[in-house]
Amino acid sequence: MLMGEHAVLQGEVALVCAVDARIEVTLRPRSDRQVHIHSSLCQYQSDLDRLTPQPALSFVLAAVSAYRTQLPSGFDLIIESGFSSTIGLGSSAAVTAAMVVALEHFASIESTLLEQFRSGLAIIHTVQEGRGSGADLAASLSGGIVCFSPSPLQIEALQCPDGLTLSLFYCGYKMKTPEVLRYVESRWQQEPQLLQQLYRLMGETSLAAVRALKAADLITLGRLMQVYQGLMDALGVNDATLAKMLADLRQDSAVLGSKISGSGLGDCVLTLGKTTPQPLQGFSQISIAPAKLGVMLTPCC
Repeated sequence: MLMGEHAVLQGEVALVCAVDARIEVTLRPRSDRQVHIHSSLCQYQSDLDRLTPQPALSFVLAAVSAYRTQLPSGFDLIIESGFSSTIGLGSSAAVTAAMVVALEHFASIESTLLEQFRSGLAIIHTVQEGRGSGADLAASLSGGIVCFSPSPLQIEALQCPDGLTLSLFYCGYKMKTPEVLRYVESRWQQEPQLLQQLYRLMGETSLAAVRALKAADLITLGRLMQVYQGLMDALGVNDATLAKMLADLRQDSAVLGSKISGSGLGDCVLTLGKTTPQPLQGFSQISIAPAKLGVMLTPCC
């Protein structure tokens, strides 16, 4: 998430980037109704028509359940990831996007990007208690940098300007998004109108960031990242570790902007601009770049 965390759940625009790290799903049809899944998270076997729950594969199995009446047979599924699921790079959205496209191809279903998005979002909501805007899903399906509007639904691909350099710094822990959302709701239950005004200001900041990106104005984009971080502070999703990371990164003159990327209270800090080597001691740095393509379907040999 470049911009729009939390506010996108209230219908505001978000700026989200598909990064050049991938999950690969390989589906091979079987002659029976069995589902065999091979993943680094676990090994799984079940009957397609009576799927056994497995929390480690919750998004995958929710996708299979959503399509199982349309599938011609069981299948073997191999899931390989080029990044850790513990880091906030949208692994749940990525594997959901991959499953929607793979299963629809297997079931001979033709659909548009927006139809795939709606199907994927329904799957995510099944797992996440009805929560989630689907901004990360939109980026996974589309690729590149996306201006995402949940209402009215719009997924607009934006051109990546020359010189856009992004890095993530993982703080070493993260809180699940539904838990963060419950925390925010509890914290603001006495001031609901003020909270809505804060969300609206977040949305206006995201729209300004979209305009800056379209104009290839990275200086303004970086400044707006700082503004949005201030709004995240006001929301209450910063903590001591993240605050120290942000303060240290802002000492680097090459950093144009920095902010929490994700729901907060852990996970990653995002920077815009080239950083000096190892600007934060003791924290994992991940250099990322926008992925030009989203989901790619390749027939197995």
